[in-house]
Amino acid sequence: MTSRQARGLRGDLFDPQCPTRRLLDRIGTKWTSMVVKVLGEAGSEEIRFADLRRQIPGVSQKMLSVTLRSLTRDGLVARRVEPTVPPKVHYRLTDLGRSLETPLAALRDWAETNMAAIDLANSTAETDDGPA
Repeated sequence: MTSRQARGLRGDLFDPQCPTRRLLDRIGTKWTSMVVKVLGEAGSEEIRFADLRRQIPGVSQKMLSVTLRSLTRDGLVARRVEPTVPPKVHYRLTDLGRSLETPLAALRDWAETNMAAIDLANSTAETDDGPA
């Protein structure tokens, strides 16, 4: 840890050693965005793992587990286990996780709004014979 990080100052995205890069890799995934959206819509209510999986089409059990583990480790999601057989596991956003809702919602909105233009650019690029 650098002295800058120890003092709680902002990271430097352009520093190859900065943990900001790893954090952006984790929070920049489609699964993270969807999990944060679903948990955010639940407000302060908890959602069980199986319910999360049903609300996120296409996510595998393993990928959802990996995503939730990462979000929990980062303090964005709280996990509660009921000691039943089988155990019931519940998730909710923490205050820190709630602070991620707005930026991720803006990114999702931008992607949904601009997907057609991106697809068009990709199809045009595929027919371009010049170097990239």
